[in-house]
Amino acid sequence: MLLDKPKPRAAVSISKIGPKRYGSCLWDCKERCWSSVNGRDETGARHESIVPVVMAGVLGIYGLIIAVIISTGINPKAKSYYHFDGYAHLSSGLACGLAGLSAGMAIGIVGDAGVRANAQQPKLFVGMILILIFAEALALYGLIVGIILSSRAGQSRAD
Repeated sequence: MLLDKPKPRAAVSISKIGPKRYGSCLWDCKERCWSSVNGRDETGARHESIVPVVMAGVLGIYGLIIAVIISTGINPKAKSYYHFDGYAHLSSGLACGLAGLSAGMAIGIVGDAGVRANAQQPKLFVGMILILIFAEALALYGLIVGIILSSRAGQSRAD
């Protein structure tokens, strides 16, 4: 089946501004407020408590990567855009976006509890960083799945 003209806006917007940024920003304000009030200058706890916020912000880069891959895979001058291509681009944006949503929520919850625990016991910082890395791996897996799905676009037609 064919569509008249390629419309890249839907797939790009789902992966770029969709659920990924919501998940990473969900706990961002709470985390920044807590770290600015309860951070300690003499031990560096304030600088350590910004790590979850930075890691949550990195998740948006994965959405940007998928958005660039999808937008370069769509030729606006082409006469036809197949349904398979549209669904491949949509599913790649959704895979990356929903994985980013879950990773962002995990980073927010772990970051909130980890910064509070780090303020009381500084030895827990390494454990918090490891758990944050494992939580960010969820978004990385979503990025890989999104790249695989978007690479399948264009394989439906016999040229």
